Amino acid sequence: MTGLPVPVPDVCVRVKLNIGACGPYAHIVAHFEPPGPDGGLEVLNAVPKRGLPPEYLPALREGLLEGLDGVAAAVLLTDGTYHEVDSSELGYRIAGRQAGRAALIGAGLLPPEEADSLRWAFWPGRLRPWPGHRPSGRPSRRGQARDRSPWSNG
Repeated sequence: MTGLPVPVPDVCVRVKLNIGACGPYAHIVAHFEPPGPDGGLEVLNAVPKRGLPPEYLPALREGLLEGLDGVAAAVLLTDGTYHEVDSSELGYRIAGRQAGRAALIGAGLLPPEEADSLRWAFWPGRLRPWPGHRPSGRPSRRGQARDRSPWSNG
């Protein structure tokens, strides 16, 4: 099992999925460090219970394991919020998966292009998309005037 080679601080994930009137919600901020001598995944929670209830930690850990894809790391949870109605295990599993992938990109273990697939994750060094940015590389046709006269090809 390989370990995270460099620290990746301040990975922030805020999952807000609107399905009808509600949907999964989760918010975490985590610092990723190279693993300790035991290897594997070590998760330390420094967030008070009012910010991250303990019942969501197992789902968050599962998501981190999926996102890190076998890479060992020490993860310190430094901040988080939840919603009484919308927070769920699914939301925290998604947040953990996105945070793990973000840490791999931030550490250089995944190519930067993978960041386009992370909808809710941000970390220092991530290029934020500009307005109108399309990850597929295709230009947007929105707002372009077209000549509709009968003599044009458009």
